[in-house]
Amino acid sequence: MHPFPHIYTVSASAGVSGAVSLDSPGLSTLPSEPPVEFGGPGDKWSPETLLTAALVDCLVLSFRAVAAASRFEWSRLECKVEGKLDRVERVSQFTEFTVHATLTIPVGADHDRARTLLAKAEQVCLISSSLKASKHLEITLING
Repeated sequence: MHPFPHIYTVSASAGVSGAVSLDSPGLSTLPSEPPVEFGGPGDKWSPETLLTAALVDCLVLSFRAVAAASRFEWSRLECKVEGKLDRVERVSQFTEFTVHATLTIPVGADHDRARTLLAKAEQVCLISSSLKASKHLEITLING
């Protein structure tokens, strides 16, 4: 890992209408538009879906690292996150994120340890730590 601080650069450009082009060095351009809830077409990533995706992506990557460091065997992690955007004191903000995590582990694996490592991954996830909204982790374990 590189020493801190880490700097991430993203630029955005747009015309009067249409998609916003998001660019970051070395990455493909990502088009973004408002979600349907804000009058957008609903066929592109939006700031709201990107933030929600960042949370679940970080959780999965954090679990990979935590499980590897703990020498815990697993074969698949599927996560779905629901981000709740609401009005609080006349300001729109995310108030809650619920992550539904389904972890496939070998037959005979320690279920309590699997739950503990998923919870630890949520705690060390830097996106989760950076958000003030409440976060809930719902875990389903599958032997496979």
